[in-house]
Amino acid sequence: MTPGSAPDGQGRDWRVYRGDGTPHDGIADLPPPPPWRRFDPAEPGDPARARRLGDLERAASYRADEQVVDKVNAALQLRRPLLVTGKPGSGKSTLAYNIAYELRLGPVLYWPVSSRTTLEQGLYDYDAIGRVHETSLRRSAPGAGGGAEPAGVPDIGRYVRLGPLGTALLPAERPRVLLIDELDKSDIDLPNDLLNVLEEGRFAIPELARLPADQDEVEVMTAGDGRAVIRRGLVRCSTFPIVVITSNGEREFPLAFLRRCVRAAIEPPSRERLADIVEAHLGAGARAAGEEIIREFLDRRAQGDLATDQLLNAIFLATSGSRPPETTLAELVEAILRPLDVTRPA
Repeated sequence: MTPGSAPDGQGRDWRVYRGDGTPHDGIADLPPPPPWRRFDPAEPGDPARARRLGDLERAASYRADEQVVDKVNAALQLRRPLLVTGKPGSGKSTLAYNIAYELRLGPVLYWPVSSRTTLEQGLYDYDAIGRVHETSLRRSAPGAGGGAEPAGVPDIGRYVRLGPLGTALLPAERPRVLLIDELDKSDIDLPNDLLNVLEEGRFAIPELARLPADQDEVEVMTAGDGRAVIRRGLVRCSTFPIVVITSNGEREFPLAFLRRCVRAAIEPPSRERLADIVEAHLGAGARAAGEEIIREFLDRRAQGDLATDQLLNAIFLATSGSRPPETTLAELVEAILRPLDVTRPA
Protein backbone atom coordinates (compact mmCIF):
# COMPACT_ATOMS: atom_id res chain seq x y z
CA MET A 1 0.00 0.00 0.00
CA THR A 2 1.26 3.47 -0.87
CA PRO A 3 2.42 5.48 2.19
CA GLY A 4 -0.40 7.69 3.43
CA SER A 5 -3.01 5.59 1.65
CA ALA A 6 -4.37 3.69 4.63
CA PRO A 7 -7.97 2.50 4.28
CA ASP A 8 -10.83 4.56 5.64
CA GLY A 9 -13.26 3.33 8.26
CA GLN A 10 -15.02 1.15 5.69
CA GLY A 11 -11.86 -0.64 4.63
CA ARG A 12 -11.37 1.29 1.38
CA ASP A 13 -8.21 3.02 0.24
CA TRP A 14 -9.07 6.71 0.49
CA ARG A 15 -6.73 7.52 -2.41
CA VAL A 16 -8.29 7.26 -5.86
CA TYR A 17 -5.33 8.70 -7.72
CA ARG A 18 -2.23 6.68 -6.78
CA GLY A 19 0.47 8.35 -8.87
CA ASP A 20 2.06 5.09 -10.08
CA GLY A 21 0.90 5.35 -13.70
CA THR A 22 -1.26 2.20 -13.58
CA PRO A 23 -4.70 2.76 -15.21
CA HIS A 24 -7.68 1.67 -13.10
CA ASP A 25 -11.36 2.46 -12.46
CA GLY A 26 -10.95 3.88 -8.97
CA ILE A 27 -12.89 7.03 -9.89
CA ALA A 28 -16.04 4.98 -9.29
CA ASP A 29 -15.04 4.70 -5.61
CA LEU A 30 -15.12 8.44 -4.96
CA PRO A 31 -17.52 9.30 -2.11
CA PRO A 32 -20.34 11.78 -2.80
CA PRO A 33 -19.10 15.37 -3.26
CA PRO A 34 -19.52 18.10 -0.64
CA PRO A 35 -23.08 19.47 -0.77
CA TRP A 36 -21.81 22.82 -2.12
CA ARG A 37 -19.93 21.13 -5.00
CA ARG A 38 -22.80 19.26 -6.63
CA PHE A 39 -23.57 20.00 -10.26
CA ASP A 40 -26.68 19.54 -12.35
CA PRO A 41 -27.00 19.29 -16.15
CA ALA A 42 -29.29 21.75 -17.87
CA GLU A 43 -32.89 20.67 -18.26
CA PRO A 44 -34.61 21.23 -21.63
CA GLY A 45 -36.26 24.64 -21.69
CA ASP A 46 -34.73 25.72 -18.40
CA PRO A 47 -31.02 26.58 -18.84
CA ALA A 48 -30.97 28.30 -15.46
CA ARG A 49 -30.94 24.80 -13.93
CA ALA A 50 -27.43 24.36 -15.30
CA ARG A 51 -26.13 26.28 -12.30
CA ARG A 52 -24.60 24.24 -9.55
CA LEU A 53 -26.87 22.37 -7.20
CA GLY A 54 -24.40 23.73 -4.66
CA ASP A 55 -25.98 27.18 -5.08
CA LEU A 56 -29.26 25.74 -3.78
CA GLU A 57 -27.48 23.93 -0.97
CA ARG A 58 -25.57 27.04 0.08
CA ALA A 59 -28.72 29.14 -0.10
CA ALA A 60 -30.68 26.77 2.12
CA SER A 61 -27.84 26.42 4.64
CA TYR A 62 -26.84 30.10 4.86
CA ARG A 63 -27.21 31.74 8.27
CA ALA A 64 -27.27 35.54 8.31
CA ASP A 65 -26.45 37.74 11.30
CA GLU A 66 -29.30 39.74 12.78
CA GLN A 67 -27.82 43.05 11.65
CA VAL A 68 -27.56 41.72 8.08
CA VAL A 69 -31.16 40.51 8.22
CA ASP A 70 -32.26 44.01 9.29
CA LYS A 71 -30.29 45.64 6.46
CA VAL A 72 -31.84 43.28 3.90
CA ASN A 73 -35.34 44.13 5.11
CA ALA A 74 -34.56 47.84 4.99
CA ALA A 75 -33.41 47.50 1.38
CA LEU A 76 -36.56 45.51 0.53
CA GLN A 77 -38.88 48.13 1.99
CA LEU A 78 -37.01 51.08 0.50
CA ARG A 79 -36.60 49.39 -2.90
CA ARG A 80 -32.92 50.24 -2.79
CA PRO A 81 -29.82 48.21 -3.74
CA LEU A 82 -28.06 46.43 -0.90
CA LEU A 83 -24.28 46.99 -0.88
CA VAL A 84 -22.64 44.13 1.02
CA THR A 85 -18.99 44.36 2.07
CA GLY A 86 -16.80 41.75 3.71
CA LYS A 87 -13.69 39.66 3.26
CA PRO A 88 -13.51 37.05 0.48
CA GLY A 89 -15.36 33.89 1.47
CA SER A 90 -17.51 35.61 4.11
CA GLY A 91 -20.79 34.75 2.36
CA LYS A 92 -21.58 38.00 0.55
CA SER A 93 -22.67 36.33 -2.70
CA THR A 94 -24.48 33.52 -0.90
CA LEU A 95 -26.69 36.10 0.79
CA ALA A 96 -28.32 36.87 -2.58
CA TYR A 97 -29.09 33.18 -3.15
CA ASN A 98 -30.44 32.89 0.38
CA ILE A 99 -32.83 35.81 -0.20
CA ALA A 100 -34.09 34.30 -3.46
CA TYR A 101 -34.46 30.86 -1.84
CA GLU A 102 -36.33 32.06 1.24
CA LEU A 103 -38.67 34.41 -0.65
CA ARG A 104 -39.21 31.96 -3.54
CA LEU A 105 -38.13 34.42 -6.20
CA GLY A 106 -36.63 31.98 -8.68
CA PRO A 107 -33.06 31.73 -10.01
CA VAL A 108 -30.67 34.55 -9.13
CA LEU A 109 -29.55 36.73 -12.02
CA TYR A 110 -25.76 36.75 -11.74
CA TRP A 111 -23.57 39.56 -13.08
CA PRO A 112 -19.85 39.10 -12.27
CA VAL A 113 -17.85 42.30 -12.60
CA SER A 114 -14.28 42.76 -13.83
CA SER A 115 -12.15 45.75 -14.79
CA ARG A 116 -13.50 45.49 -18.36
CA THR A 117 -17.19 45.31 -17.46
CA THR A 118 -19.44 48.04 -18.88
CA LEU A 119 -22.99 49.06 -18.09
CA GLU A 120 -24.11 48.00 -21.56
CA GLN A 121 -22.97 44.42 -20.91
CA GLY A 122 -25.29 44.25 -17.95
CA LEU A 123 -28.21 45.76 -19.87
CA TYR A 124 -28.20 44.05 -23.26
CA ASP A 125 -26.13 42.79 -26.18
CA TYR A 126 -26.93 43.37 -29.86
CA ASP A 127 -25.20 41.05 -32.31
CA ALA A 128 -25.19 43.37 -35.32
CA ILE A 129 -22.51 41.37 -37.14
CA GLY A 130 -24.48 38.14 -36.81
CA ARG A 131 -27.59 39.82 -38.22
CA VAL A 132 -25.69 41.27 -41.18
CA HIS A 133 -24.15 37.85 -41.85
CA GLU A 134 -27.55 36.11 -41.89
CA THR A 135 -28.96 38.84 -44.13
CA SER A 136 -26.13 38.21 -46.59
CA LEU A 137 -26.75 34.46 -46.51
CA ARG A 138 -30.47 34.90 -47.15
CA ARG A 139 -29.90 37.17 -50.12
CA SER A 140 -27.37 34.81 -51.66
CA ALA A 141 -29.51 31.70 -51.13
CA PRO A 142 -31.03 29.96 -54.22
CA GLY A 143 -34.29 31.60 -55.21
CA ALA A 144 -33.45 34.88 -53.51
CA GLY A 145 -32.92 36.65 -56.87
CA GLY A 146 -33.83 36.19 -60.52
CA GLY A 147 -37.30 37.67 -60.32
CA ALA A 148 -38.13 36.11 -57.00
CA GLU A 149 -39.00 38.27 -53.99
CA PRO A 150 -35.73 39.25 -52.20
CA ALA A 151 -35.26 37.50 -48.88
CA GLY A 152 -36.11 39.76 -45.94
CA VAL A 153 -33.82 40.97 -43.19
CA PRO A 154 -34.01 38.59 -40.19
CA ASP A 155 -35.99 39.63 -37.14
CA ILE A 156 -33.83 41.91 -35.00
CA GLY A 157 -35.18 40.33 -31.81
CA ARG A 158 -33.18 37.18 -32.53
CA TYR A 159 -29.99 39.21 -32.14
CA VAL A 160 -30.83 41.12 -28.95
CA ARG A 161 -30.24 39.47 -25.59
CA LEU A 162 -30.89 41.22 -22.30
CA GLY A 163 -28.11 40.98 -19.74
CA PRO A 164 -28.64 40.20 -16.05
CA LEU A 165 -29.42 43.82 -15.15
CA GLY A 166 -31.65 44.26 -18.18
CA THR A 167 -33.56 41.07 -17.35
CA ALA A 168 -33.99 42.14 -13.73
CA LEU A 169 -35.66 45.36 -14.91
CA LEU A 170 -38.34 43.61 -16.97
CA PRO A 171 -41.87 44.27 -15.69
CA ALA A 172 -43.05 41.46 -13.39
CA GLU A 173 -45.42 40.88 -10.50
CA ARG A 174 -42.64 39.57 -8.28
CA PRO A 175 -39.11 41.00 -8.24
CA ARG A 176 -36.06 39.07 -9.43
CA VAL A 177 -32.91 38.90 -7.34
CA LEU A 178 -29.88 40.38 -9.12
CA LEU A 179 -26.38 39.73 -7.81
CA ILE A 180 -23.77 42.26 -9.00
CA ASP A 181 -20.66 40.51 -7.78
CA GLU A 182 -17.44 42.29 -6.76
CA LEU A 183 -18.25 45.77 -8.01
CA ASP A 184 -15.01 47.03 -6.48
CA LYS A 185 -13.15 45.30 -9.34
CA SER A 186 -14.88 47.49 -11.92
CA ASP A 187 -13.65 50.40 -13.95
CA ILE A 188 -13.89 53.63 -11.96
CA ASP A 189 -16.89 54.82 -14.00
CA LEU A 190 -19.22 51.81 -13.62
CA PRO A 191 -20.71 52.72 -10.20
CA ASN A 192 -21.64 56.17 -11.53
CA ASP A 193 -22.99 54.63 -14.75
CA LEU A 194 -25.29 52.42 -12.66
CA LEU A 195 -26.80 55.38 -10.81
CA ASN A 196 -29.36 56.50 -13.37
CA VAL A 197 -30.53 53.01 -14.33
CA LEU A 198 -31.01 51.92 -10.72
CA GLU A 199 -32.65 55.22 -9.79
CA GLU A 200 -35.08 55.28 -12.73
CA GLY A 201 -35.65 51.52 -13.03
CA ARG A 202 -35.58 51.67 -16.82
CA PHE A 203 -33.36 51.93 -19.88
CA ALA A 204 -33.73 52.23 -23.65
CA ILE A 205 -32.44 49.96 -26.39
CA PRO A 206 -31.68 52.39 -29.25
CA GLU A 207 -31.58 49.63 -31.90
CA LEU A 208 -35.23 48.84 -31.10
CA ALA A 209 -36.39 52.39 -30.39
CA ARG A 210 -35.64 53.52 -33.96
CA LEU A 211 -37.59 50.72 -35.66
CA PRO A 212 -40.67 51.77 -37.72
CA ALA A 213 -44.03 52.13 -35.99
CA ASP A 214 -45.29 48.78 -37.27
CA GLN A 215 -42.48 47.08 -35.32
CA ASP A 216 -43.09 48.70 -31.95
CA GLU A 217 -43.14 45.28 -30.24
CA VAL A 218 -40.10 43.03 -30.52
CA GLU A 219 -39.52 39.72 -28.78
CA VAL A 220 -35.95 39.42 -27.48
CA MET A 221 -33.95 36.86 -25.52
CA THR A 222 -33.27 37.33 -21.83
CA ALA A 223 -30.54 36.14 -19.46
CA GLY A 224 -31.14 32.42 -19.10
CA ASP A 225 -32.58 32.07 -22.63
CA GLY A 226 -36.10 33.14 -21.76
CA ARG A 227 -38.11 35.51 -23.98
CA ALA A 228 -39.61 38.93 -23.37
CA VAL A 229 -41.51 41.44 -25.49
CA ILE A 230 -40.05 44.96 -25.59
CA ARG A 231 -42.32 47.83 -26.62
CA ARG A 232 -40.84 50.82 -28.41
CA GLY A 233 -37.35 49.92 -27.31
CA LEU A 234 -37.98 50.69 -23.62
CA VAL A 235 -37.45 48.32 -20.68
CA ARG A 236 -39.14 49.58 -17.53
CA CYS A 237 -39.64 47.65 -14.30
CA SER A 238 -43.01 47.50 -12.57
CA THR A 239 -41.46 46.08 -9.38
CA PHE A 240 -37.94 47.13 -8.45
CA PRO A 241 -35.63 44.10 -8.39
CA ILE A 242 -33.79 42.98 -5.27
CA VAL A 243 -30.27 44.12 -6.11
CA VAL A 244 -27.39 42.72 -4.03
CA ILE A 245 -24.04 44.35 -4.80
CA THR A 246 -20.94 42.81 -3.24
CA SER A 247 -17.57 44.39 -2.54
CA ASN A 248 -14.38 43.10 -0.93
CA GLY A 249 -13.70 46.63 0.28
CA GLU A 250 -10.74 47.12 -2.05
CA ARG A 251 -11.83 50.63 -3.10
CA GLU A 252 -14.14 53.48 -2.19
CA PHE A 253 -17.33 54.21 -4.13
CA PRO A 254 -18.65 57.66 -5.08
CA LEU A 255 -20.81 59.32 -2.43
CA ALA A 256 -23.67 59.69 -4.92
CA PHE A 257 -23.64 55.92 -5.37
CA LEU A 258 -23.39 55.14 -1.65
CA ARG A 259 -26.33 57.33 -0.69
CA ARG A 260 -28.58 55.31 -2.99
CA CYS A 261 -27.63 52.01 -1.34
CA VAL A 262 -28.40 50.34 1.98
CA ARG A 263 -25.02 49.19 3.28
CA ALA A 264 -24.36 45.99 5.21
CA ALA A 265 -21.06 44.61 6.47
CA ILE A 266 -20.58 40.87 7.01
CA GLU A 267 -18.29 40.29 9.96
CA PRO A 268 -16.24 37.10 10.52
CA PRO A 269 -18.49 34.58 12.31
CA SER A 270 -17.97 33.75 15.98
CA ARG A 271 -17.12 30.27 17.25
CA GLU A 272 -20.76 29.42 17.93
CA ARG A 273 -21.84 30.75 14.56
CA LEU A 274 -19.15 28.70 12.81
CA ALA A 275 -20.47 25.60 14.54
CA ASP A 276 -24.00 26.49 13.40
CA ILE A 277 -22.75 26.88 9.82
CA VAL A 278 -20.99 23.50 9.93
CA GLU A 279 -24.14 21.84 11.26
CA ALA A 280 -26.34 23.50 8.64
CA HIS A 281 -24.12 22.17 5.83
CA LEU A 282 -22.86 18.85 7.18
CA GLY A 283 -25.10 17.85 10.07
CA ALA A 284 -24.86 17.62 13.85
CA GLY A 285 -22.33 14.79 13.68
CA ALA A 286 -19.87 16.92 11.73
CA ARG A 287 -20.37 19.75 14.21
CA ALA A 288 -19.34 17.54 17.10
CA ALA A 289 -16.50 15.87 15.21
CA GLY A 290 -15.16 19.19 13.92
CA GLU A 291 -14.72 20.99 17.26
CA GLU A 292 -10.95 20.68 17.18
CA ILE A 293 -10.77 21.90 13.56
CA ILE A 294 -12.99 24.87 14.45
CA ARG A 295 -10.63 25.73 17.30
CA GLU A 296 -7.63 25.52 14.97
CA PHE A 297 -9.46 27.61 12.37
CA LEU A 298 -10.08 30.39 14.90
CA ASP A 299 -6.44 30.35 16.01
CA ARG A 300 -5.26 30.68 12.43
CA ARG A 301 -7.85 33.33 11.58
CA ALA A 302 -6.42 35.52 14.33
CA GLN A 303 -3.12 35.50 12.41
CA GLY A 304 -4.37 35.93 8.82
CA ASP A 305 -7.36 35.89 6.47
CA LEU A 306 -9.35 32.68 6.35
CA ALA A 307 -12.67 32.02 4.61
CA THR A 308 -15.47 30.00 6.15
CA ASP A 309 -15.52 27.60 3.21
CA GLN A 310 -11.95 26.60 4.10
CA LEU A 311 -13.30 25.38 7.43
CA LEU A 312 -16.12 23.50 5.72
CA ASN A 313 -13.67 21.85 3.31
CA ALA A 314 -11.43 20.71 6.18
CA ILE A 315 -14.30 19.30 8.25
CA PHE A 316 -15.84 17.58 5.23
CA LEU A 317 -12.54 15.88 4.47
CA ALA A 318 -12.23 14.79 8.11
CA THR A 319 -15.78 13.44 8.34
CA SER A 320 -16.61 12.24 4.81
CA GLY A 321 -17.07 8.63 3.78
CA SER A 322 -13.45 8.31 2.63
CA ARG A 323 -11.38 9.69 5.49
CA PRO A 324 -7.57 9.88 5.10
CA PRO A 325 -5.37 8.35 7.82
CA GLU A 326 -4.71 10.64 10.78
CA THR A 327 -1.19 11.72 9.83
CA THR A 328 -2.22 12.54 6.27
CA LEU A 329 -5.41 14.23 7.44
CA ALA A 330 -3.45 16.54 9.75
CA GLU A 331 -1.20 17.56 6.86
CA LEU A 332 -4.18 18.19 4.57
CA VAL A 333 -6.04 20.25 7.19
CA GLU A 334 -2.86 22.27 7.63
CA ALA A 335 -2.81 22.99 3.88
CA ILE A 336 -6.54 23.72 3.60
CA LEU A 337 -6.51 26.13 6.56
CA ARG A 338 -3.60 28.10 5.17
CA PRO A 339 -4.34 31.87 5.46
CA LEU A 340 -5.32 33.46 2.18
CA ASP A 341 -2.81 36.27 2.57
CA VAL A 342 0.13 33.82 2.77
CA THR A 343 1.47 33.30 -0.74
CA ARG A 344 4.33 30.89 0.01
CA PRO A 345 3.39 27.34 -1.19
CA ALA A 346 2.51 24.84 1.52
